[in-house]
Amino acid sequence: MPVREGNLEAPTRHPLDWKNPDFYDQVSLTNELERVFHICHGCRRCFNLCNAFPTLFDAIDASSTMELDGVDKRVYQEVVNHCYLCDMCYMTKCPYVPPHEWNVDFPHLMLRAKAVRHSQGKTRTRDRILSATDMVGTLAGIPVVSAVVNAVNKTRAGRRVVEELFEVHPDAHLPEYHSRTLRRRLKGSRNENAAAGAQAGPTRGRVALFTTCYGNYNEPELGEDLIAVFEHNDIPVRLVDTERCCGMPKLELGDLEAVAKAKAFNIPRLAALVDKGWDIVAPVPSCVLMFKQELPLMFPDDADVAKVRDAIYDPFEYLALRHRHEKLKTDFKNSLGKISYHVACHLRVQNIGMKTRDVLQLVPDTKVEAIERCSGHDGTYAVKKEFHEVSMKICKPVTSRVLKSGADHYCSDCPMAGHQIENGLDDGRQPEHPLKLLRMAYGI
Repeated sequence: MPVREGNLEAPTRHPLDWKNPDFYDQVSLTNELERVFHICHGCRRCFNLCNAFPTLFDAIDASSTMELDGVDKRVYQEVVNHCYLCDMCYMTKCPYVPPHEWNVDFPHLMLRAKAVRHSQGKTRTRDRILSATDMVGTLAGIPVVSAVVNAVNKTRAGRRVVEELFEVHPDAHLPEYHSRTLRRRLKGSRNENAAAGAQAGPTRGRVALFTTCYGNYNEPELGEDLIAVFEHNDIPVRLVDTERCCGMPKLELGDLEAVAKAKAFNIPRLAALVDKGWDIVAPVPSCVLMFKQELPLMFPDDADVAKVRDAIYDPFEYLALRHRHEKLKTDFKNSLGKISYHVACHLRVQNIGMKTRDVLQLVPDTKVEAIERCSGHDGTYAVKKEFHEVSMKICKPVTSRVLKSGADHYCSDCPMAGHQIENGLDDGRQPEHPLKLLRMAYGI
């Protein structure tokens, strides 16, 4: 029977079999890498996504056989290093994802390779530190420490020290740290017993905010803008009582046990809020994706994980659902003009459509131009010394579109992607998060 070429069925995804001892077997992993790399070599549709695929294809083309059997196995690890689990090859390019019989899931194969490497004790100290967002945020949030860290990050001499100690590229954008975190700013100000607003479709009209590490320590105004917009729409907002990192940075490192520990802390608390009638919203796409996709694939039989998956929303997904049921206020006081809007990869993977664009275009005299290209940031990839220049090359098509647009504003749902674009523009203009733009439009 001939093999089907391509796939017209909707992609589906198998649970991550990370508890199986074979998952960590090096020989089994190498065999699967070879199988999938052979398929990728014969297809090459993903050549323009990230640097993982050019690394593989260039090595094959430069080999003596011009086939995978001529490539040094050490190149396999280089391919793995360049994959930052954006999932775009799986969602938009690969014709051989399940239910196709070839069963190609490139991102989860790369995740398996990272997990095997981590289990072998080969994770770099720099990578352990960069992915420890709770620890770094807590330490850097100490008032004196935050002032020193921010000052060091703004000087060339300081950046040379950071480069030497942590192998962080001196030209990479590093976020500021705030001693007045979002949680400190809002302590005692949230009504935890607030009555729900009007129900609209699946949304129940009151929201518990999962602040995220980045939203708490690095850009607390992100949460403040979200709360202002939601409360303007009669949606009470409280904070999740206590939270830890969603686990995405550790997932990208292959430290699945650390992901499981974060899950064990967060999920019971979030599930309890869902049981009390609260919807969950988080302002960073990667964190929402972690609860919507990655944890359910790691723990497919956990009822609380499924409960949280079904109750967590991207902010604009939530607002768009409210609008669909005529529960979103459109009393906008200010137009926004032309917006150049970068669609974050981890938002695209959620398959919810361009809800941010749709909501912003409700504002009179506002036009949103969407850019569906990766920014190359990935949280830590773009700051690492060995990957920063590649990340900026990946971002170049995005910055070119922003420059050509002549837009009044540019933004991304991912605040880190927004700063990556800022770094590429290098003209002093700063990104404005879509929540900030919506707040501006409301005049609140």
